[in-house]
Amino acid sequence: MTVTSHPTRTTPPAALVGGVVGLLVLAAASTMVGVADLSWEVLWVSRLPRTVALVLAGAALAVCGLLMQLLVRNRFVEPSTVGTTEAAGLGLVVITLLAPGAPLMAKMGTAALFALAGTWLFLRVVRLMPVRETILVPLIGLMLGGVIAAVTTFLAFHRDLLQTLNSWMTGDFSGILIGRYELLWLVAGLVVVAFLAADRFTVAGMGETFSTNAGLDHRAVVAVGLTIVSVVSAVVVVTVGVIPFLGLVVPNVVSTLVGDNARRGLPWVAVLGSGLVLACDIVGRLVRYPYEIPVGTVMGVLGAAFFLVLLLRSAPRAS
Repeated sequence: MTVTSHPTRTTPPAALVGGVVGLLVLAAASTMVGVADLSWEVLWVSRLPRTVALVLAGAALAVCGLLMQLLVRNRFVEPSTVGTTEAAGLGLVVITLLAPGAPLMAKMGTAALFALAGTWLFLRVVRLMPVRETILVPLIGLMLGGVIAAVTTFLAFHRDLLQTLNSWMTGDFSGILIGRYELLWLVAGLVVVAFLAADRFTVAGMGETFSTNAGLDHRAVVAVGLTIVSVVSAVVVVTVGVIPFLGLVVPNVVSTLVGDNARRGLPWVAVLGSGLVLACDIVGRLVRYPYEIPVGTVMGVLGAAFFLVLLLRSAPRAS
């Protein structure tokens, strides 16, 4: 599985500073938008935690998309297109059925293990199948995710958990309050780990043979990357639900700006991922004001359109 890589481009530091300023503007706008009159209590209890949760989730999911694209060597993959998030949802249903009173950390750990297993299953299926076209890889992931989602829905339906499952599978920040988002700080730490290991991920993305010749333990790097992706996916699903296609859109945009070097691209990916989620949340709160459209729905529409454009641009053209 190989993809056409973008050459490394040099972007001025001022451009990234401008991106950070734009992110701060969106964050400030996010704290100002809402039905309730703005007061210190509303700001502290609801608006600020929601904005922080949006920033953390957006940055982490976008970084996960970049890691998956490097490790799988395919620009069309991200947690929601390979079955990772669906597997995390299955893990949540299973732990809810087996231990309804399990603490939040136990649910997160179970979801992470299932997400890791789902991602591993996707990699095994792709390696076993003679895939010659890169656009077939995410389609295999979507079909695998559909099968996992069907099993999850079947279990939830027979145990009257469909409403609970729907809350996990829809990225919605409306219920975020102080004391109900702090688990997302864990993903911030994982983003830092990804940045520290960025050079290794870049080399691993060049293939097992190249990375082995360069003295890198390819399997260990892939294991670390997939663990980061699985834990981040589980934490986000447990806390706010699924935000589809974010890890697909942002890394592809960033790669056209700064190339495929992970260390150079990660800050851009984190900033643009947070900014895009903030923008989708603001749109969702204003379109049907005073009602809200979940962030996952807005991002799903935008991301699906972007995914379709990528598929059409990469499809072989008749001569």
